[in-house]
Amino acid sequence: QVQLVESGGGLVQAGDSLRLSCAASGRTFSNYDMGWFRQAPGKEREFVASISGSAGRRSYTDSVKGRFTISRDNAENTLYLQMNSLKPEDTAVYYCAASNYRAGQRDYEYEYWGQGTQVTVSS
Repeated sequence: QVQLVESGGGLVQAGDSLRLSCAASGRTFSNYDMGWFRQAPGKEREFVASISGSAGRRSYTDSVKGRFTISRDNAENTLYLQMNSLKPEDTAVYYCAASNYRAGQRDYEYEYWGQGTQVTVSS
């Protein structure tokens, strides 16, 4: 089992950058595929980005390609999401998630979830 704690959210203006972190504890971090999801008010949770255990495979939703970068530091048991050129439509609660198996863009592929961190982008 793994425990996940997100941090780094906040209130920023359009065009600004933020870096989210997700600290993992428990079993060997590199064994898990990891993902970032987000949920805006009144909307369903959606996939943002994913990364395999070795970081050799990454995936992004189209709306963040070229602006967001997912990365991980297995020595530090931490997942990151670098978000640049933020837009008001990026406003959401951002969640990190972990999977014991090969995981992609569907939330049901992930067994473990953090509590979320709020990102608000003003125009």
